[in-house]
Amino acid sequence: MDPILISAKQLKTICDDENTIILDASIEFQIPGESPKITGKMIPNAIQFDYDKDFCNRHTLLPHMFPSEKLFNERAQALGINNSSTIVIYDNAGTYASPRAWWMFQAMGHMNVLILDGGLPAWISSGGETTSAYRKVTRDGDFSGTLVNQNFIDAQQVLAHSNAQSANIIDARSQARFDSKVPEPRKGLRSGHIPHSVCLPFASVLNNGRLKDTEDLKNIFNQLPLDELNPMIFSCGSGVTACILLVAAYIAGYENSMSVYDGSWTEWGANSDLPIAVSQI
Repeated sequence: MDPILISAKQLKTICDDENTIILDASIEFQIPGESPKITGKMIPNAIQFDYDKDFCNRHTLLPHMFPSEKLFNERAQALGINNSSTIVIYDNAGTYASPRAWWMFQAMGHMNVLILDGGLPAWISSGGETTSAYRKVTRDGDFSGTLVNQNFIDAQQVLAHSNAQSANIIDARSQARFDSKVPEPRKGLRSGHIPHSVCLPFASVLNNGRLKDTEDLKNIFNQLPLDELNPMIFSCGSGVTACILLVAAYIAGYENSMSVYDGSWTEWGANSDLPIAVSQI
C-alpha cells in the first residue's frame, strides 16, 4: 500500500524541491468542540486549494461536489501542478479538510499525493516557519488526470447498495445525528440515516488533530459490523469528513473497493424520495 501520510519532519526535507506542490485545503468551518483553528498563517510556498469555489461543481446547489474531469484538470494546471508533481496537502485544523482533497486527486488518478500528518498545527509544533500569504503561481502545470468514477458515487448507487445490502455504508456524522436525536445543522433536512448504514463518528479516528495509529484504527473498524467482502461507502454531512474515515480505513489496512457518497446527508436528507432509518433506542 502506498504511503498516505507525511510528517512535518519529512516535509521539511522536500518542501523546497521544485517538484513538490504544497496545497492548503483549509476551509472556514469550525469543528464544534475543537480548539479554534489557526488563521492567517500558512506553510511557506503553499498554494490554496479551494474546493468550495474552484474545485467544485457549480451547477448544483449541493456544497463542494466533485467537478468535471475537464474543470479539475484546468484548475490543477492553473495551480502549477504537473503530472510528475509530488503533492502534499494540509489544513489548519490538523486533519479535517485535507483528506477530501487527497481523495480528489486519487479520483483523478494522481497517486503521488500525501497528507501532512497533523496539518498546520503539527508543522508549527515542529518548529516550521509560517508565512501570511500564499505562493503566487507564475506558470501553468501540465496536470492531466482521468476521473475514476467509482471514487465518488451518487445517491442512486448508494440506494441500490442499501437495498441489496451489498456494501458497508459508514456514516461519519455524530451518533446523535445518526440516531435522529438532534436536528440537522442544515435547515430543511430530515433526521436519521441511510438504511443499513452504520455510524462511525469521524472524531473517533482522530487524536488531537491527527489520525490514530494503525493498530487503534484496526481495532475501531473491527468493532463495526462489516462484511469484509463488500465494498465500503463513506458518507457524512456534505462529503468532507467521510474522507477522513476513508483515509483511516486505508491506514487500517482495508483493501476493499472504497467510495465516497459525494452528496452525503445534505442530498439524502433533503430528498423525500430516498428512504431513511431512525434508530430505535
